[in-house]
Amino acid sequence: MAAKRSDNDRGPGRSNMLTKLVIATGNAKKLKEFERLLAPLGIDVLAQSAFNVPEAPEPHCTFLENALAKARNAAKHTGLPALADDSGICVDALNGDPGVNSAYYAGPHKSDDDNNAKLIANLRGVANRRAHYTAVLALVTREDDPEPIIAEGRWYCEVIDTPRGEGGFGYDPYFLDSELGLTGAEMPIDQKGVRSHRGRAFAKLLEALKERYP
Repeated sequence: MAAKRSDNDRGPGRSNMLTKLVIATGNAKKLKEFERLLAPLGIDVLAQSAFNVPEAPEPHCTFLENALAKARNAAKHTGLPALADDSGICVDALNGDPGVNSAYYAGPHKSDDDNNAKLIANLRGVANRRAHYTAVLALVTREDDPEPIIAEGRWYCEVIDTPRGEGGFGYDPYFLDSELGLTGAEMPIDQKGVRSHRGRAFAKLLEALKERYP
């Protein structure tokens, strides 16, 4: 049973504060990234795993729909405002794939290494390596919030054949920021936080939060 919401958690028109936020992800590295990005706001960041929230189905063909589904699922099971993202790499030569299936590109039980191996195999002999990461953030104050905050960011790159760097996650070692000459796995955390798709989306989210909760 979902916990009873407090006045501060009931969304637009009920409060001018956002004090708690459940992050709707089971990815520990992604959760850590959100904690770092949200730290300056003084919001109490909570993992959905602390509430035993079941994973939300992601059957949709757009990042937006999947992000909203995950955010609403977390809000439903916790009774608290929730933030979710859906993100992935979209490769021009593959007609936008892996896209929303980026996390499971090589199958539902595969690893980052497996996903990367499939991507590189599918690009073997292909000259056009242009791609981009897309991230869509969805923040809801309750399950049936009619005015979710939505923010989108993109990060353009080229896909390389040989991984570089020890940081990051997902496709980062193969994701070359051509302007800087660094992969997502080579970038310092603070630099990646500014340039990345999630960082760009988060900057837009912050502006929306300032407007919604002045």
